[in-house]
Amino acid sequence: MIMPRHLDAYVNESRAQFEDFLAQMVEIPSISMDPSRAKDMGRMADLAEQVLTQAGAQAEIVETGGYPIVSAGWTTGGEHPTVTVYNHMDVQPAQEPEWRQQPFAFRNDGGIYRGRGATDDKGPALAALFGARLAIEQRVPINIRFLWELEEEIGSPHFSAGLKNRAAIPRPDSVIVSDTIWIAKGKPAMPYGLRGLLGARLTLRTGSKDAHSGVTGGAARNPLAELMEVAQACVNAKTGEVKIPGFYTDVVKPTREEIKSFLKSGFQVKRFKEAYGFHSLRTDDPAEVTRRIWAAPTFEIHGLTGGYHGPGVKTVVPGHGELKVSMRLVPDQTPEKVFALLKQYVAKLNPSVKVEREGMLHPFKGSFEGPYVECVRRAAKAGFGHEPAFIREGGSIGAVVTMQKTWKVPILFLGLSLPEHGYHAPNEYFDWGQASGGMKAFAHYFMELAKMGKR
Repeated sequence: MIMPRHLDAYVNESRAQFEDFLAQMVEIPSISMDPSRAKDMGRMADLAEQVLTQAGAQAEIVETGGYPIVSAGWTTGGEHPTVTVYNHMDVQPAQEPEWRQQPFAFRNDGGIYRGRGATDDKGPALAALFGARLAIEQRVPINIRFLWELEEEIGSPHFSAGLKNRAAIPRPDSVIVSDTIWIAKGKPAMPYGLRGLLGARLTLRTGSKDAHSGVTGGAARNPLAELMEVAQACVNAKTGEVKIPGFYTDVVKPTREEIKSFLKSGFQVKRFKEAYGFHSLRTDDPAEVTRRIWAAPTFEIHGLTGGYHGPGVKTVVPGHGELKVSMRLVPDQTPEKVFALLKQYVAKLNPSVKVEREGMLHPFKGSFEGPYVECVRRAAKAGFGHEPAFIREGGSIGAVVTMQKTWKVPILFLGLSLPEHGYHAPNEYFDWGQASGGMKAFAHYFMELAKMGKR
């Protein structure tokens, strides 16, 4: 049993080392989607192994065919339950002009930790690590493994290959993930589901070059206009309703109990608008907004390219155009089936349009109730003083679906980030309040799992 006084003292004593580790990690620009950062990705793997080793864990770098996975942990006995903690060490690019500091120059403003990767996902990873170290020091009867991935931000393309190394990455009894966001400070929110993702590019070439509209307009086909027509046929721009035949066939709607739990998270429409800079939404009903962003599929248009993009109007008929789209998916939709529906529908609308897939991730739905969920509930309350609401998240984590498919074990979430921390945004930061609460929450979570025993 971890005594509260000892836990508070341990957390306070760990602060300097936590901040030192986080500073070193943030200052490595581990941008997995940028090929020019390959050397930095190697440095990140080396530092991750070093940090885990300094924390007392046995660590090694596991090759995957892409960027590696860093695997580490403590073994206390084969008769004890084994839990794997998943986090990722790669980050988004940081090229936004709104940055008020160098994104990879760590800054500690009195417990506000600034820099790319501070909250997504290096800070939460370290909080979980320090919580694990305390549990081991307190002789909690549990085996704790860590998986720190370096390809999450690009869809985890080589993660499954890494899991095949069973000597370095053994199958656990359960998994806990800390890579998610609360709805509001002071109101823990733990997801049990993630939306899937299907990206696609729709291209149309009607000529070898742009042509003068005064000379050819009226006779020439306009690929941008035709692609806009296809887009309009796929989605109702005002309501968001997807019009692809068969798109909703496999959708499992959330239950009333799930919607009630969504609303317990502290979600507020006004705060949601302010956080993301929206002037208006398709609906202002809180229950409907949470359903739409967490438990309903979407069709989004991200860009239409081709023709002229400079100042003023250049009167050309483009020779080609490209429409960039994606669909967020929910249980029991599959990206393979949805892509087939999209391709078939677009071929019917306009046979000249070429449809190419650009990445896919399956949706995930875990436990909404049960003993593991109760462990998360008690751990969050021990760390932050409040029981969590259980929600779904609108985003995707490719490794989660891979672990579910490979290991078929319970996967839970104990996220530590706040909306204001700026996931994927300029001026990203993490804070000591969430870090220290996270250390306590994870220490208690491991203790709760140990009480359950091996299942």
